[in-house]
Amino acid sequence: MNILLKHTKWLLISISLLAGTAHAVDVRFEPVAEGVYAFVGELGQRTASNEGLNANIGLVVTPAGAVLIDSGATFSSARQIHQAVQRVTSQPVRWVVNTGGQDHRWLGNGYFKAQGAEIIAHKQAEADMRSRGGDQLEGLRSALGSLANGTVPTFASRWITQSDERLELGGVVLEFKHRGGAHTPGDMLVWLPQQRVVFTGDVVYVDRLLGVLPFSQSKPWLATFAEIERLAPLRIVPGHGRVTDLSTAQADTRDYLVALRNHMKKAVDDGVDMSTAVKSFDAKPFMRLLNAADLMPGNASRTYLELERE
Repeated sequence: MNILLKHTKWLLISISLLAGTAHAVDVRFEPVAEGVYAFVGELGQRTASNEGLNANIGLVVTPAGAVLIDSGATFSSARQIHQAVQRVTSQPVRWVVNTGGQDHRWLGNGYFKAQGAEIIAHKQAEADMRSRGGDQLEGLRSALGSLANGTVPTFASRWITQSDERLELGGVVLEFKHRGGAHTPGDMLVWLPQQRVVFTGDVVYVDRLLGVLPFSQSKPWLATFAEIERLAPLRIVPGHGRVTDLSTAQADTRDYLVALRNHMKKAVDDGVDMSTAVKSFDAKPFMRLLNAADLMPGNASRTYLELERE
C-alpha cells in the first residue's frame, strides 16, 4: 500500500510539473549577423502558449557583455528569454534596451534588473509606460493568468534624451534614434552601424498589419521610417514578422501608412465625414497581411482624427 501511495504521489507531482510547463514559450535566438541574433515571436495575439511574446526580441553579443533588445511581456517570459541568451553566450546581459512602450517591450525589465542589467529607454517612453503600465499588466493577467505572476512594471535606469545617441560596449557601437514616436511615443530605432542591422521595434511590421492606436502618431512614424531608409540597412529586425529587407518593410509598413494618410488628408480637406472616409479607403493592397480585416477600420478612423488635428 505504501508503494502504491508513493507512486501515486510522484505521478501527481509529475502531472503538476507538466501542467506548469505546458505553456512555456520556446524562445530561440537565430543569427542575423556576426554577434547579432533575433527571436521572432508569433504573429497572432498574446496567449498563454506564447506568454505574451507575440513580438520580436533582439540580442547583441560583445566581448564586454550582451545587449538585449526588449525584455518580454512578463517576469516569467523574461526568464525564458534569459535562458535562451545563455544558450547563445556565456556573457552576462549588461544592457536591456526597451524600443517602445508596448508591454512585450518592457514589462520583463524587473527580471533583468534583478540580474544586474542596466535598463535603457527613450525619455519619451516614460510617461506612456507610467500611464499604461498598470492597464497593460491587467490585460496580460486576463490573457495569461498565473503566467503573469511576479511581473512588476520596472522603469529604465538610463533614459535616452536626445534624438540621436551613441553608446559603445566591448567595441560594438549602438546608435539610438528617436524621431517623435510611432506606434507608441517612445518608439526608437537601435542601429548597429558596424553590422548594418537595425532593430526597429514597433516602427516596422511585416507579414501582419500594424496597429494605429489612440496614442500612435503616423506623421513621426513615417519620419522614423525615413530614417531607416537613410541608413540603408542590410537586415531589418522588425517589431513583428520575419527578419527582413528594406523593400519588404516599405511594402508592409511605409506604403500602408502613406496610403492611409493621403486618403484621410484628402477626406479632411474635402470635408468628407469620418465614416465615409473610412469606408472609402482602398484596403485591398494590404488585406494580404494578418489581422488586416480586424485592424483596418480602427487604424483608418484614428488616422482621420490625427489628420484633423494637424
